[in-house]
Amino acid sequence: MTGSEERSDEQVLTILLYASDRTTRTDVRLALGRKVAADLPPVRVLEVATPAALISAMDAGGIDLAILDGEAVPAGGMGMSRQLKDEVLRCPPILLLVGRADDAWLAAWSRADGAVPHPVDPMRLPAAVAKLLRPPRSAETAVVPTTSAS
Repeated sequence: MTGSEERSDEQVLTILLYASDRTTRTDVRLALGRKVAADLPPVRVLEVATPAALISAMDAGGIDLAILDGEAVPAGGMGMSRQLKDEVLRCPPILLLVGRADDAWLAAWSRADGAVPHPVDPMRLPAAVAKLLRPPRSAETAVVPTTSAS
C-alpha cells in the first residue's frame, strides 16, 4: 500500500452538497478539502445540482451532513431544508449557504442546523461543518468538578 492509497477500514464522513451553480460546488469542495478538522475522519463530498437528485441522495441514506445553497435554482436550499426536515426520518444536520449574514433568520425558519454566508470562506465553512459533524456532548459525558462535603 502506498502512502497515497486510502485504508479501506478508515471511516469517511459523507457530505451531500446541493448547489445548482458549478462554481459554488467547486468553491465548497475546495474549502472543505480532505478533512475539516484534525479530530474528525476524512470527508467525501457528494455533489448534486437538482432538487430531485438531492431528495434521491437523502432517501438513499448514508449522509452525515448536507450543505444546501440558499441561492440554488429552481428550488433554493432554504425551502429544500424545510422539506427535508419534514420528510426525512432522522434527517442529518443541514448547513445553509446564505446570501448574507443577515439571512440567518431564514435559516432558522428552514430548520437548518447552521448557516454561513456567501462567498464561501475557506476558514469559516470547515469550522461550521466540523461543529455540526462532532457528536453532541451530553450531560453524562461532561466532566463536572466534584467537591467533598465535610
